[in-house]
Amino acid sequence: MGTKKSNNKSLHPRNIHNAGYNFSDLIEVYPNLKEFVFTNKFGTETIDFANPVAVKELNRSLLAKDYGIDFWDFPDDNLCPPIPGRVDYIHYLADLLKDSGILENASIIDVGVGANCIYPLLGNSVYGWKFLGTDIDKKSLDRAGKILKKNNLTDKISLVQQKDASQIFKGILNEESKYTATLCNPPFYRSQQEAMEANARKLEGLGNASNAQSRNFSGKQQELWYKGGEKAFIHTYAYESAQFKTQCFWYTTLVSKKQNAESLLPSLKKMGATEIKTIPMYQGNKVTRVVAWTFLTKEEQKDWTKTNI
Repeated sequence: MGTKKSNNKSLHPRNIHNAGYNFSDLIEVYPNLKEFVFTNKFGTETIDFANPVAVKELNRSLLAKDYGIDFWDFPDDNLCPPIPGRVDYIHYLADLLKDSGILENASIIDVGVGANCIYPLLGNSVYGWKFLGTDIDKKSLDRAGKILKKNNLTDKISLVQQKDASQIFKGILNEESKYTATLCNPPFYRSQQEAMEANARKLEGLGNASNAQSRNFSGKQQELWYKGGEKAFIHTYAYESAQFKTQCFWYTTLVSKKQNAESLLPSLKKMGATEIKTIPMYQGNKVTRVVAWTFLTKEEQKDWTKTNI
């Protein structure tokens, strides 16, 4: 089997998945993938991306082959993220840190780490970053903890529960905290109904409208929807970041909707952000973006860079 599945070429230039999936190599490393690979009517080797089991096995093969992650398991009702898109965020964050002179020895907070623990696994594998993963769901943290233990990463990645679901950084950060950056993939939807409707459209596009009740990437409530949706979440995220202006160099979050990203900018300026960046990310026909901001003055940024050397 050769390389057939062709991903969009607009992924980050360092994203190794720009070249598509070489199923022969993946199956050699992870033989369980073989039963899900088939040749479609165009003569292209692929998997059924509407099948959550197939997607999970593809992810496991990618993590094993390209990122040295030998164990990756969690219940099927937890979110199963697409690896190429997740590592794209990691690469763009690395660019941001490099431009600021703080790429080395970075320590990152993943807000909403989830049971899959995907961002810390990728960020540590590719750049050697240390991570603190936070989540409101204890069961998700327990499952993520098992992944870390099985892969001998507990000294690189730690986990902590946010016990107040209405808060994001309060109870996690304090005056003594110092982190290079945060990252976050916020809940996109305002309700379960909205999430299900979006999934039905997605499955129809994948040619599997009859299976609209099951998400091809799964996902639990706290992973998919939030009262007020993405806009409400990122504004809460930004407001709380302003309570800890010198505890983190860069605060960042994914924002799926352009209008939500635009609505965040004046709020950040009012709260005293000294620099704001909006970084577009392209995946197929989909465009999302990373919004990044810092409250540090130029002098504080210089001091941070000096202590980071």
